[in-house]
Amino acid sequence: MLRTQTSLSTWMQERSMKWLVLLGLVSISECIVKIPLRRVKTMRKTLSEKNMLNNFPKEHAYRLSQISFRGSNLTICPLKNTKDLVYLGNITIGTPPQEFQVVFDTGSSDLWVPSDFCAIEACSTHARFRHLQSSTFRPTNKIFSITYGCGRMKGIVVHDTVRIGDLVSTDQPFGLSTEEYGFRRIPFDGVLGLNYPNMSSSGAIPIFDKLKNEGAISEPVFAFYLSKGGQEGSVVMFGGVDHRYYKGELNWVPLIQAGDWMVHMDRISIERNVIACSAGCKAVVDTGAAFIQGPKSLVDNMQKLISATPRGSKYYVSCSAVNTLPSIIFTINSINYPVPGRAYIIKDSRGRCYTTFKENQLSPSTEIWILGEVFLRLYFSVFDRGNDRIGLAQAV
Repeated sequence: MLRTQTSLSTWMQERSMKWLVLLGLVSISECIVKIPLRRVKTMRKTLSEKNMLNNFPKEHAYRLSQISFRGSNLTICPLKNTKDLVYLGNITIGTPPQEFQVVFDTGSSDLWVPSDFCAIEACSTHARFRHLQSSTFRPTNKIFSITYGCGRMKGIVVHDTVRIGDLVSTDQPFGLSTEEYGFRRIPFDGVLGLNYPNMSSSGAIPIFDKLKNEGAISEPVFAFYLSKGGQEGSVVMFGGVDHRYYKGELNWVPLIQAGDWMVHMDRISIERNVIACSAGCKAVVDTGAAFIQGPKSLVDNMQKLISATPRGSKYYVSCSAVNTLPSIIFTINSINYPVPGRAYIIKDSRGRCYTTFKENQLSPSTEIWILGEVFLRLYFSVFDRGNDRIGLAQAV
């Protein structure tokens, strides 16, 4: 989700033309760490039985670890789901450790949390890092800023010990916010970016890269399972893949270029009629984005095709009609990924049903779509830094 704009011009140039509000793990002998993410409102339902990979691609450069729940060292990080839109996991920073709830975000590369230097109201509503209480804290004089779709922050780069479950990064560079705007009502404390190093606004090495370079992660991959339908059990896993979280086989999609989690999308259609991306387009797979975002004219047309009516900043449909809405099909690397009506409609606090399609305000003239959590709840996703590709499969 969090597509950085820091600056938007830099993002556009690096992509030939870059984020909103807005996200854990199992360890065996190969250092797979898995952080289960918990949805707040309902109890966890039993996950389906293990599905092994079928016809695993022969060209795979290394064997993704197959792990067993039993006998594995499970490290759990509870995740809150606010309004069924945001997935948050816990990390700790400092010695002794101080806990923060962060978004694990493939749309950005920086890790940052609020600091006790920050006197802005938005900082006071979240956990703030008390640097004087950490014996391993190391400051720097470097400052930076990031603009997100929901707001912006300014901060300083510092160093300290960061823990994600059993993974420990000592002397990890990260950001401490000194100013925050637009985040007062946001449920997360900070952001943990999982994009490539070149997307870092602070210039600091991302925590995944530092752990990878130090050999703490056996394979340069991480993967997300986002629970749906009110279930708990969401996870982000580092260093391998637990095949019980998806059905069938992983479909691998090469990145357009190494440096961003962006792929080529063939088309978007409804009932065999192409409604967008007619000549092919770009799609960002973004775990920090809540919705599916695209160019305004195409999103507006999509709303019209499903008979959604505008009310304020959202488009609404009759809740009684949700099950009759057509599936919207995203075709990527010749594979169809349908998103049914029940998946792209959310009920608000007043019991009204609204769509999860939104204008991508950071998109340049080239057609770019952002596939956020609405899409990723349906499809288990693997982010393969070793081969610069993304794997998608039907989530259990």
